[in-house]
Amino acid sequence: MVPLARIFGIWSGLILLCLFFTIAIPDDAETGRVGFLSTANFTNIFRQITIVAIPAIGATFVILTAGIDLSVGSVVAVSGMVMAGIFRDVDGGGLFLGICACMAAGTLFGLLNGLLVTLGGIHSFVATLGTMAIARSLARVNNDGVQIGNLPDSFGFFSQGNTPFFIMAGLYLLAWCVLRWTLFGRLVFAIGSNKEACRLAGINVRLHETLVYVAAGLCAALGSIVLTSRVGSAGPRAGLGLELDVIAAVVIGGTSLAGGRGGIGGTFCGALLMGVLGNGLNLLDVNPDWKGVIVGLIIITAVVIDRWGQSGRE
Repeated sequence: MVPLARIFGIWSGLILLCLFFTIAIPDDAETGRVGFLSTANFTNIFRQITIVAIPAIGATFVILTAGIDLSVGSVVAVSGMVMAGIFRDVDGGGLFLGICACMAAGTLFGLLNGLLVTLGGIHSFVATLGTMAIARSLARVNNDGVQIGNLPDSFGFFSQGNTPFFIMAGLYLLAWCVLRWTLFGRLVFAIGSNKEACRLAGINVRLHETLVYVAAGLCAALGSIVLTSRVGSAGPRAGLGLELDVIAAVVIGGTSLAGGRGGIGGTFCGALLMGVLGNGLNLLDVNPDWKGVIVGLIIITAVVIDRWGQSGRE
């Protein structure tokens, strides 16, 4: 679980950030600009964070086991291309088939990651770095690197109104219940805390660790469904750099990179903070190239705070 002091720090930072943007970006009746503190803008923020927040669910499980997944953005791209390709090639759009293929593609890449880590003995950083390159290349090869548009009209449902928020909320509730109330959830924490002790206790560490990466791949595919529906097309550059935002959301939310400590609620707070930050910077017309600098500094700060906390407990 996330320490109370860390939770207080996350919410304090979020509130201060909102106060700053509220003062810096007021309503402007002359230009018609909507201020930061408006229902329309906050609705927009909650819709935007789904692209990061949904894949971050799977990343939370991975990081809780002391692993890392760098392939998130690439899996979003390749699974979206597979889905859009079926929409294009199947008579009548093949909505159900395309969505199933998208989830299958994400799950297969998650399974590949898990097997490379558990059976191959490859560190998760190296394994997922490799699959990141493979998935991105496959996304480019598919349709000769050209975006696929003309998606079925009914597919727009996944980005209409509050649908993305409800999908995200349902997934977070499910993930929270899994971590809180199931044996699998408890084993995720246990494996991250002491993998060798779990193995000596007779727990099938390889199986449970593989399932964690499978869940991460599936969450990336679900994020791809929402993203593709919103954009109206699938392309090989979709999700480019998304892994940085996803890892940032998880780490800012209090999940330790050393494993064994954290929670899904903290991840949502981290994703919300990232969304507020990105939205505020856009409204202030800050050069988007500076976003990486800011996110990087936030990640470093969060990790340093986590290390200080670990030293204090030791």
